[in-house]
Amino acid sequence: MTLLVAALLLLAALSGLLVVLSRDPRRQIFAMAGNGLVLGLLFLALQAPDVALSEIAVGTAVTPLLFLAALAAIRMDRAKR
Repeated sequence: MTLLVAALLLLAALSGLLVVLSRDPRRQIFAMAGNGLVLGLLFLALQAPDVALSEIAVGTAVTPLLFLAALAAIRMDRAKR
């Protein structure tokens, strides 16, 4: 195992832990996006570029944007009440 892969594995574990330990939903969403980016870089280092592009597109962009939209909708609904 190369040093780069080991460092990315450690960074993926730390970013996943940050997602779990964050209490604020907005911080969890941004931590989840960072985790997706780290996992995409890990897949790229493991020579799986198709999986890396999919992870970066879905894990870093699409899913966090959907969560942010849902969070904004919930907050707007609470503000109306």
